[in-house]
Amino acid sequence: MNKLVVTADGSATFFNEAIGEHYHSKHGAWQESKHVFIEAGLSHVLQNTDKKEIALFEMGFGTGLNFLLSANLIQNKPVKLHYTGIEAYPLSLTDIQSTAYHAYVTPEVWERYLTNYEQAFVAPQLVLPNCSLAILHQQIQGYTCHEVYDLIYLDSFSVQHQPELWSDEMIAKFAAMLKPGACLVTYAITGKLKRALQANHCQIEKLPGAPGKREMLRAIKKYT
Repeated sequence: MNKLVVTADGSATFFNEAIGEHYHSKHGAWQESKHVFIEAGLSHVLQNTDKKEIALFEMGFGTGLNFLLSANLIQNKPVKLHYTGIEAYPLSLTDIQSTAYHAYVTPEVWERYLTNYEQAFVAPQLVLPNCSLAILHQQIQGYTCHEVYDLIYLDSFSVQHQPELWSDEMIAKFAAMLKPGACLVTYAITGKLKRALQANHCQIEKLPGAPGKREMLRAIKKYT
């Protein structure tokens, strides 16, 4: 069961009672998503590439906060965002609405997200003229990926609660999904994670973490 809670910055998240962990940082859901995934991830890619289309994969779609902030960022930019999330245990539309994330994005982004959320599990939806959303309802362990991406948001529950999602084999899978020069961002940073990414041709960058965490990680896939 998921329980709605308010985090330290005033934004909402859920506490997953079955797993025993919050979907976002209790120090601030919005602050964490903005810092780790938008500023260190999508904004970084936009500033360092002239790509007109960006393929983005999110591990752990959850509430969709990362998607909302991403769509909001590119809404008026001359770039197309193709966003794919994977979520084994989707939240209901009622749960999504209860987060009140409309406070952090434009009315159009919020309303179009709510309108397209359930159908995005069936087929990719054009949420904005330059932003599509597809959500895969399955576990990552059984997912065979035939695409490569410009950016990956690794936003699984922590290794303490879901160690299988942080195994060397799983990290190798994520690294294989990256285009050369593409990046992966995550709130986590451990020696084991760094070694696994380096073993799969990724260069590691340690960055200041979101509130409540000292550091975060950005990995860049090397050209080989």
